[in-house]
Amino acid sequence: MVAALVAHGGAHVAAILFYGSNLRSGDVEGVLDFYVLVDSLTGWRGSRPLALATRLLPPSVEYWEIPWQGHTLRAKVAVMGIDQFANATRFDCIDTTIWARFTQPVMLAHARDGTARQTVRDAVAQAVTTAARWAAILGPAEGMARDYWEALFKATYSAELRVEKASRGISIVDHAADRYAALLPPAWASASVAFEEIGDGRLRPLLSPARRARGDRAWRWRGRFGKGLNIARLVKAAFTFTGGVDYLLWKLHRHSGVRLDLTPWQRRHPILCAPYILWKLKRMGAIR
Repeated sequence: MVAALVAHGGAHVAAILFYGSNLRSGDVEGVLDFYVLVDSLTGWRGSRPLALATRLLPPSVEYWEIPWQGHTLRAKVAVMGIDQFANATRFDCIDTTIWARFTQPVMLAHARDGTARQTVRDAVAQAVTTAARWAAILGPAEGMARDYWEALFKATYSAELRVEKASRGISIVDHAADRYAALLPPAWASASVAFEEIGDGRLRPLLSPARRARGDRAWRWRGRFGKGLNIARLVKAAFTFTGGVDYLLWKLHRHSGVRLDLTPWQRRHPILCAPYILWKLKRMGAIR
């Protein structure tokens, strides 16, 4: 899949990151998750309007399918500029999506050269220190390392307008509990967050009440902005999600067993055809 992505983007592809549940499990079933970081959005998309949409509201998402060893590999591919990625991991970035996602385990699956490799590694490290700073603000006055990560992920999932279960933050930490426990102290040190170890693995960030209050206010603003940003991305995706129809048809077949074949015209105009498609799916028993 990485080779196919590089072949598509050529020299414009600076780096490719692989992350998500398939990285944790090693499974190739389901949908693989990739971020493609490019120097030229126009060079990747082949369209100035689509490139502009990605520049204004990154990332843009594509669905890919390729044959592999008698199977079909499926991937959800997010595309954005490598400069956008680096900026999105900063602590002052109002969008929480990128730094929260790449605090979690991630593989650098492709780097064009040493410069691109270092840029991405620095950005991922910056994502971790950003997350650690927010974890100190949003977490308890004292606690175990996992308490801070769980509080952080609960807050970021809420800010992103996602439909995950309330226990999602716990399950993320459970997948790599030792990693997160080892990561927090050096991340706080890198982020200039003073803290003390108070025994039995418990930590206490040394934040003044004023600093914590400022942080709480800043987070509330990010929470309000994040929900609106996710809605805007959903609207954009309705017009720019390359391969989105195939992705939805695959999801439909996987969860309901119903296989729906669309005409070429219906594939080109899925929004116009939505009422008819929904009616047909209802008749086929895919939806109730």
